[in-house]
Amino acid sequence: MPMQNIPIIETRRLVLRAPETEDYPDFKATFSSYRSRFMGGPLNKYEAWMLYAAEIGHWSIRGYGMWMIHDRETDRTLGMAGGWSPAGWPEREIAWIIWPGEAGKGYALEATHAARLHLYEQMGWDGAVSYIDPKNLNSIRLAERLGAVKDHAAQTIDGNDAVYRHPAPDRLRSGQLSDGIELEIAHYSDPALRPKGMPVD
Repeated sequence: MPMQNIPIIETRRLVLRAPETEDYPDFKATFSSYRSRFMGGPLNKYEAWMLYAAEIGHWSIRGYGMWMIHDRETDRTLGMAGGWSPAGWPEREIAWIIWPGEAGKGYALEATHAARLHLYEQMGWDGAVSYIDPKNLNSIRLAERLGAVKDHAAQTIDGNDAVYRHPAPDRLRSGQLSDGIELEIAHYSDPALRPKGMPVD
């Protein structure tokens, strides 16, 4: 059953919409796998269920949350991206995860860029951070491609994560950074121009 009042975001290749019951198997498979090692996993069956319930409940409690990323043409789920701020988080976070087998196609860049724009422009966010395991080099590189910079002075969640601060809305609207991200997304969308040797997400 679709959740009500959660906005739908469409991009060149993707549709971001509310997490639904039928999306859970892909979520469970990912968070039960090695792919989730930098996000608290791998999880057992109960832990995966509780986290998915939290993903859905987060929207009701905070008014924002993680969108499920869908392929526009096939409607298959590819991962999640959006806002995240459970109890104990020092600041609001922009987070993402791509399912195993879907990495390396620019989906995380495209989805997270669109989600961040929505959070800034439609929900009034004045900034955000991403909490990233220092060993998660792919996510660090993605954060940097999104214009985020490591903030050594920011409070971490538990002392074991690195904090990457996203550009403020004014800087993102200035053009150069956003245009560069859009250009990279366009390259991923055109197989003839797809970047080679880029980070997996």
